[in-house]
Amino acid sequence: MKLVADNLHIINPVIQKALETLDPRPIQEIVARCEKAGADAIDINTGPLFRNPEKTMTFMVETVQSVSNLPILIDTANPKAMEAGLQANKNSSIINGFSLEPQKLEKILPLAKKYKSDIIGYLLYPDSRVPSNASERCNLAIQILQAIQNNGIDEHHLIIDPVIVPLSWQNGNQQAKEILIFFHTLPDLFGFQVKTIAGLSNLTSGLISGHGNMKKKLLIERTYLPMLASAGLDMALFNIFHNQTVEVARACKPLISPRIFSWAEL
Repeated sequence: MKLVADNLHIINPVIQKALETLDPRPIQEIVARCEKAGADAIDINTGPLFRNPEKTMTFMVETVQSVSNLPILIDTANPKAMEAGLQANKNSSIINGFSLEPQKLEKILPLAKKYKSDIIGYLLYPDSRVPSNASERCNLAIQILQAIQNNGIDEHHLIIDPVIVPLSWQNGNQQAKEILIFFHTLPDLFGFQVKTIAGLSNLTSGLISGHGNMKKKLLIERTYLPMLASAGLDMALFNIFHNQTVEVARACKPLISPRIFSWAEL
């Protein structure tokens, strides 16, 4: 299971200011910290980038790759920004991502073929509604796979994201269970071992803040991650500065690995 840092997010005031001023230093510092903390990849979440999308995304990708060779996930709904990021990329990149929304099928999905890039498929309805159970997710996953195949993209470039929802939703805890059921079902559904990713941070978003509640959030995060790992999750997207969650993830790796157990892997 690979760990993807979601720390480069436009909602972070430091990142927002760095993008506005095109100052690489704050971004470089965060990326260096992410790599040191154990990240296997970096998610670059710039948001929609309504102003100067190509210039801003090019700056972001070049800044990240000036200090790190880790794979990047280019996380934006803006097709112009996405393509600029793919053009600027020098290493391994993943398109994050597309859904059955018509504009994303038309503008984002073809970029995976053009740049021979892996691409994340979100299990959402065309109107962006979240499926309510494992069965609905299976139906959407089949449609996502068909979209990949119809665009002439190798199915092994596909990474499925079941879309974790906040526990604070009315059906949040049931949704968390349904995602585990879905992960167990997916390999048989597709007939091959499809890659998967999940936004672990989504699980506790929207919960009341505060020191005591932060401890509870982190406890939930550390508890659900091994459940995802045992269900076959390939990539976990979360705040890589949550050190104890990283430790749990590292402990999961040798436990679910087909190799002979070794304490040295911890």
